[in-house]
Amino acid sequence: MPAKRGAPKRKSEAIVEDTDVKKVKVSHRSHAKEMGLVLVLGQGDVGQLGLGEDIMERKKPALVTLPEQIVQVVAGGMHSVCLSESGHVYTFGCNDEGALGRDTSEEGSETVPGKVELEQKVVQVSAGDSHSAALTEEGVVYVWGSFRDNNGVIGLLEPFTTCTRPSKLPITEPVVKIASGNDHLVIGGRKGLSRLLEPQMVKLKGKIHFTDAFCGAYLTFAVSDEGYVYGFGLSNYHQLGTKSTKMCYVPVKLTCFKNSTTSWVGFAGGQHHTLCLDAEGQVYSLGRAEYGRLGLGREQKRRASPRLLPEWSQYVAWRVGLLLATPSLKKVVCIPGVWEQTCNLAQVRKMTSGVRQRQTVIAAFIRHDPKMVLVKTNQIILK
Repeated sequence: MPAKRGAPKRKSEAIVEDTDVKKVKVSHRSHAKEMGLVLVLGQGDVGQLGLGEDIMERKKPALVTLPEQIVQVVAGGMHSVCLSESGHVYTFGCNDEGALGRDTSEEGSETVPGKVELEQKVVQVSAGDSHSAALTEEGVVYVWGSFRDNNGVIGLLEPFTTCTRPSKLPITEPVVKIASGNDHLVIGGRKGLSRLLEPQMVKLKGKIHFTDAFCGAYLTFAVSDEGYVYGFGLSNYHQLGTKSTKMCYVPVKLTCFKNSTTSWVGFAGGQHHTLCLDAEGQVYSLGRAEYGRLGLGREQKRRASPRLLPEWSQYVAWRVGLLLATPSLKKVVCIPGVWEQTCNLAQVRKMTSGVRQRQTVIAAFIRHDPKMVLVKTNQIILK
């Protein structure tokens, strides 16, 4: 049976390569292009920090040594994946089920970044609990590692089988975006969404075209071209935005998002809570409230609808992350004694007059409008 199944796949892939896939260059607003350096902190007992086998933990951010400038970093359950400006993929961390996609037989090689061999330039990566995925500029998706459940390995492309090297998904339509949950992968094509183990179209009533998709640990959000938000998956703490705590096995239109006066541009989900970002840069949270995960105060109970984080409402933002810059990038200057506030570029020039740039500055940044900057804890981040 395996031999018979393998032959048609090779033939099918050859046909795709000769016709459509290599002629198209996919693009999506989620494809990162801004270069930066990689900073890590936290637990590193299986090499997921990429700092070598002697570093088990970091309480403060540490710089990871990589051979190229990096445009995207994603963290899996116990591994990390980096994408370089030139489209190369580097991984480090636990490789027990092939999540690194490369040979780690040499002792300690999994604890430092290593290159994953791929035939095409990669424009986006994603990572789950024990799997990784890469999207090439030609719209082809490669996956490696495995999905898991409480009983162990589910498989990736074949049941109960791990992929220790990148394997091409048997999809003929060009893909524009990928997103990973803990143990599922969502694929955004020009005509809809697909899923694994065997890729299938997610079916909905009527003609609905999705422009973006996002994954939480055990749920998925999809945004239509009309601005409606659909979701499916786990909602036991209302993290999906449903009034009920029942599982959603098919996509449902999430009415809790319909009254917004602006469009939704980003979703990030933990196991039991979700953060949402609108086009005006405002951040909302919903789901389980324990341990302060919603950011809404000690007395907050679980929420079935998104609520604005008041401390963030003053910022114009679309991306939240970490930046380490040098004077050559001309992006960060340091001003002693300036507290957190927002100001325009003219104000910044006045405040920074005569201030010399520092060698390296680590800063949290929130940015959207090129005319705005964020002054945060003695640091100013310029576009």
